[in-house]
Parts: sequence; C-alpha cells; structure tokens
Amino acid sequence: MNAIEREAIILNTALKIIDSMVNWSIFVAENRINPTNLLFVDSECEKKFIILLRDFLSQVSITGKKSNPIDYKQVQHNSSDSHQHQSFLYQLRQVCQNPQFGKDVSHLNDTVESFKGWLEKEFILPEFQIPEKNRVVNMKITRYQYITICGDIAECHDERMSVVAKQIQKILKNSNCDIDENLANSVIWDFYHRFFDDILIYHSFQIAEFLNNIRWEVYDYLQPEFKRSLQLAVDATQESPNYIYKIPEEIKKRAIARKMYLELIQRLHKLPLMVRFEVPEILKLRY
Repeated sequence: MNAIEREAIILNTALKIIDSMVNWSIFVAENRINPTNLLFVDSECEKKFIILLRDFLSQVSITGKKSNPIDYKQVQHNSSDSHQHQSFLYQLRQVCQNPQFGKDVSHLNDTVESFKGWLEKEFILPEFQIPEKNRVVNMKITRYQYITICGDIAECHDERMSVVAKQIQKILKNSNCDIDENLANSVIWDFYHRFFDDILIYHSFQIAEFLNNIRWEVYDYLQPEFKRSLQLAVDATQESPNYIYKIPEEIKKRAIARKMYLELIQRLHKLPLMVRFEVPEILKLRY
C-alpha cells in the first residue's frame, strides 16, 4: 500500500473514532456555541467513551498475522516511541512526518504531539487502598496507563483481566508496593472505581478538547485536497449542480483505499461536529 492510500485510511478511520466518542450524544453542555465544561450524558456514555478511547490509543496492527491488510506503519523495536503509541495517535504522527494531501501540517503535528505529551505525563494518586495489606499507597501512574487499563476493565473481557492485574502489579511495584498477582486481581475493581468514577470525569473535558482539536486540524489540513477533488459533474446545471470527486490516480487501484478516500472527502462537506473549545485552566490543575 502506498503512502497516499495509507494516509486516506488513517485519517478517515481516526475521524470515525473521534466522531463516535466526542459528540453531543456522549457529552452535554449548557452552551454548545461556547462550551465552558462538558459532562457525560450518563454513566453508559462514560463507559462507551473510555472503551473507544482505549481503542484509539491501542495498537492498530493485527498481531500474529503474516500480513497486515491495512498496512499500518509499525513502530520499530529500537524506536524512541513507547509501545502505547503503536496506535492511531502514532499513525497520525506518521502522517505529519510525510504528508500526502497537503503541505501545511504544522498545526496538526503540534496538536498530536501535545496530546502524546499529556498522555505520557506521570502523576501521583494519593492514598490508594490495599485492603488485604491494610495500607495505602501513593500510586505513580501515567494518564495513558490508567485510561487503557480502565478501558480494558470496562469491556469485562476475562482474558484481559490477567493482563490488567499484571499491569496494576507493575504500577504498584513502581510505587514501592510489592504485591503478588492474586492480590493485584483483588484490587482491579477498586482501581477501576477510583479512576473511572473520579479522575476520568475530571480529565474528560480535557481529553475531549485534544480529540476535537485533532479533528479540526485534520479538517483544515485536508481543505486543499477537498477543493482539488470536488468538481462539477458533466451533466451539472445551475438548477442541479451535481458534484463528483476526482480520486487521485494513486488511490484508484485498491477498493478499500477508494472507499476510505471518498468517505474522508464527504466528511469535509460539513464542519466538525463540535465547535473549537478550550478547557479553563482551573480544570487542568489536578492529576
């Protein structure tokens, strides 16, 4: 798969996921024109959001397969990119390094890098309780870690729970609290309720801002391609100005790439689902 095909697939898929988790069926605001805070509509929307966010931040390649049908770029073992960014966020970074549809990718790059840096930031959760040990721990954890762990727990896949327990065990060890895997299993739901019911609510507005900014920057970045592609059909009249899309020659060979390209261009007929908004500084001070 060539670079322009890959870019069409990455951008369209990333926008699909962002649209599904940052919209007015998931969030509610007193003022949609100038939101100063976003809240989840209900607990089910919060759960849907964390699962979709985990998917957005998870590895997109198909492991254990001889071939990768979408041909996503893979993180090299000696790369400075940490494992968590073998994800749509990582793929967006690859687009910024070798843009195909437009020349000015600086704003998109800045937004993607800002979100990456925010996710990698470590913070301390005070007084996490380990009941069986009758002690509390000041847990050191990154935002990426708690988000992806909560996403795994929210889906309640039994096969993932042993992985989650090992992740929690490792995080606690890094916080000077050694426990065995059985004990780590027993605190999974305490971990989930502490982070899902409290910290995610606090961070949700800021995460939504990052994702909404990515959506807007992709929209702006693709405007030159949208204008190039959109053309009047041969049978167009003033009363019926029918349009067609001129697909780049490099995309015409593969059906999946053509489909994704057309979906991507059609998205540009409308502005993104939410206006640009900015989280007040007072909501960025904790965790």
